[in-house]
Amino acid sequence: MHPRFSEALASLPATLQAAVQPVIAAPDFAGFLTPEQVKQLQQQSGLDEHHLALALLPLAAACALEAVSHFSVGAIAHGKSGHWYFGANMEFRGVALQQTVHAEQSAITHAWVRGEQGLQSITVNYTPCGHCRQFMNELNSGLELSIRLPERAQSKLADYLPNAFGPRDLAVTTFLLDECNHGYLLNGEALDQTAIAAANRSHAPYSHAHSGVALLTKRGRQFSGSYAENAAFNPSLPPLQAALIALNLSGESIDDLQQAVLAESSDAIISQWADFSATLHALGCDNIARVALQKP
Repeated sequence: MHPRFSEALASLPATLQAAVQPVIAAPDFAGFLTPEQVKQLQQQSGLDEHHLALALLPLAAACALEAVSHFSVGAIAHGKSGHWYFGANMEFRGVALQQTVHAEQSAITHAWVRGEQGLQSITVNYTPCGHCRQFMNELNSGLELSIRLPERAQSKLADYLPNAFGPRDLAVTTFLLDECNHGYLLNGEALDQTAIAAANRSHAPYSHAHSGVALLTKRGRQFSGSYAENAAFNPSLPPLQAALIALNLSGESIDDLQQAVLAESSDAIISQWADFSATLHALGCDNIARVALQKP
């Protein structure tokens, strides 16, 4: 079991501790639960789905990297497939706060990088901030997404974001978590191709500046992330952060980065390169590269 879960596990009710310990102690546990595991945890703990998710939030929050705030937030994204995806806030020393990842963004992006194509709800231990409410409005579930919080009635995103402005106001027809492939050629080395494949899945309906990132750790594991653009621009999530979310929730350390590749178009109206470079340098990874996206 990853050491970060020890304290959180001890805080859970005894029946839930006994049920979930073998799951999170498995060598291949990567921060998500299968539908079968969710059902098994319900049966063994005696908790219904809603209260089980709330009870598991300390485990999600244990994945937080809170170098600046020292405040951990956990979230669980409930996929339409029945999978539950952990998420937690991520902060990085030495870079601007705009590079921070919020817990809701983390859980949603975690679901996305694992191929989930729709969310039913999201459970979080603190009220979503305005930034996250706007980020969630980009999803294909839109304002119907259910928000679950401790000691509150279940509500919809529409209740937290009245008079919302989002992709539907701009005639966008492909939303975050929708399946897509932008058709860029998979050229170059293996890590380059992983970054390009991530760019092919990116959601950038406003700038059309598709981009993706691939990371390689010292243990030889690869992680990728796609750019998630937002109608309000500022809540957009860079592809590096998406890849770091996947890396962190899989139990790897951001201190063990060995190589990173950004794939983006050389003539795009915006570029991820400056922030990509600055953040990785701050994390101690100087082996970085950029590859240009090409169409057939």
